[in-house]
Amino acid sequence: MEWNVTQEQPTRALLVEADTGDYDAEASLAELFELAESAGAIPVASISQKLRHIDPATCVGAGKLEEIRDYCAAEEIDLLIFDLELSPVQLRNIEKETDVRVIDRTMLILDIFALRAKSREGKLQVELAQLKYMMPRLTGKGIEMSRLGGGIGTRGPGETKLETDRRHIKRRMETLKEQLRDVEEHRKLQRRRRDKDGVITVAIVGYTNAGKSTLMNTLTDAGVLSEDKLFATLDPTSRALKLPNGVSVMLIDTVGLVRRLPHHLVEAFKSTLEEAAQADIILNVCDASSEESRLHLEVTRDLLASLSSLDKPIIPVLNKSDLIRDHMSGISGAVHISAKYAKGIDELLHAIEENLPKKLKRLKLLLPFDQAGIASRLRQTAVVHSEEYTEKGLLVEVTLDEIQYRRLREYATADE
Repeated sequence: MEWNVTQEQPTRALLVEADTGDYDAEASLAELFELAESAGAIPVASISQKLRHIDPATCVGAGKLEEIRDYCAAEEIDLLIFDLELSPVQLRNIEKETDVRVIDRTMLILDIFALRAKSREGKLQVELAQLKYMMPRLTGKGIEMSRLGGGIGTRGPGETKLETDRRHIKRRMETLKEQLRDVEEHRKLQRRRRDKDGVITVAIVGYTNAGKSTLMNTLTDAGVLSEDKLFATLDPTSRALKLPNGVSVMLIDTVGLVRRLPHHLVEAFKSTLEEAAQADIILNVCDASSEESRLHLEVTRDLLASLSSLDKPIIPVLNKSDLIRDHMSGISGAVHISAKYAKGIDELLHAIEENLPKKLKRLKLLLPFDQAGIASRLRQTAVVHSEEYTEKGLLVEVTLDEIQYRRLREYATADE
């Protein structure tokens, strides 16, 4: 057995991989390292075991569990993180055998989401997902529950909520669902208003830490938190973006994805994910310098497929192209950019323009002097090629989308 030892600091974690061959265990373990660090843990070492089947009682074999126990005692390990979802029985048995607090991949991701959630909706979604996950794991915990007094894997609802009876938790979950339904209804109203106003939406989706927030900031000066951490952005952000052809679109930044995203989170964040999935154009952003960039693009496409969104224009955006490798060649319709250094942005904007759902019209409008407000809006939402004051009003030559044209065609000059 080979251990990967790093620095010694508080909240020392040992990562455990049970490799059944169902997925790329090495890549998943590397991702678990990043997840652990994002939660504030120090992944001291990792251990893997190839298994034909997961042990229903302890996940790994008895001999391997003893090895883990001995290492935890010798190296003062505070936390065991398993790279799969553990059953309540497995959690209790592993904790009893090792005398170390145990969390699984799902608990770790839920914890990071609880740490990152800032908006009311985000906090509601995280708490609901955590309660759904924790409720079947409360039965029979007894004394062990007192060990959830703080630290990684316990953020969010908090100890007092997790120690209440199942009936109270069910009532809390119903309250959260009701509050989320109100938020979802408000989101639907906003979406219908955008549709009525002819607002075109462009969603930035993709694997976590691919540079989506950096791209958002580069395009719109949105001021979105941009850090080299998984799930640095959790709450969706919307900003207006005026394209070179004069069309204004609504750009939406979304939560990042990971492989094997827990279904608890997919369900809880469905309304947020649907906001991106129902956009007119989707930018599938990936870190082109990663050896797994193709897989990351597929993870996003799989989620979009589950939300019935593959009929929308999806533009693969290969970020960090200044570090690009040969493995990213040959992706159809891909745009190479570097969001950090603002390279390839013109090509990306052109690709968005090429996929706009509405056709553009160039024409001349004669606006009466008492309609100065229209001219002001056109300067913000369209391309104004020329303006000329005449005796009858302001003569402007503009490029409009079809919705704007239908609203303003009464002002079109006779030759139009």
